[in-house]
Amino acid sequence: MAVAKSPAAVAPKRPVLSVSARKIKDNAADWHNLMMKWETLNNNGFTIANKIVNLKIGTQFKENMLEIECDNISSDCEKLSPDYNEELEMLCSGLVGTLENMAKIHLKMEKLCSTTKGICDLESYHYENGGDRTPLFHTWPTMYFYEVSFKLSEMYKKELQLKQTIVQEIAHTADQDLMMVYLSSWLYQPYIENSSKLQLESMLLETGHRQV
Repeated sequence: MAVAKSPAAVAPKRPVLSVSARKIKDNAADWHNLMMKWETLNNNGFTIANKIVNLKIGTQFKENMLEIECDNISSDCEKLSPDYNEELEMLCSGLVGTLENMAKIHLKMEKLCSTTKGICDLESYHYENGGDRTPLFHTWPTMYFYEVSFKLSEMYKKELQLKQTIVQEIAHTADQDLMMVYLSSWLYQPYIENSSKLQLESMLLETGHRQV
């Protein structure tokens, strides 16, 4: 008579992640998704900002030519088409909308930091009387996940503040050189360090989202 195999004997089960480890792994994936969404919005915002600058420079040129023509013929000249103001307003609204979406992304980044800090606090409470803190994954202490998350969040916080200034000023300045500085700053994001991508990839590698 055949003996039925117990479920445990059929195949070895893969280790089940703890609740804390699962949450940190999910957070790492969220960081990746949020940073990718930010880059998409940054590119879209640059496209809009570039159109604003081109529109303003083109309009300034037309205004200068119109002034010269008026001086030559000594007559009253009509203002430029009101379509300019309407187009500029639409572009500015688009840029503000992009900035608002970036602010929402940063808010989610801050929540990821808060969640990770909570996991660290829980671990500290659990091990307050000592004991060996085994890493949740491979080598990173739990606190290091928070430190990386905090560094990333601070980078994006400063970049968001810079972009808020650009949005407020880019449509109001008449200095073409300053417009170009705004454009360059938006595109190259000086506050987001090159190390941010390495830190993200290291987090994904540590949590098993990336294979060695």
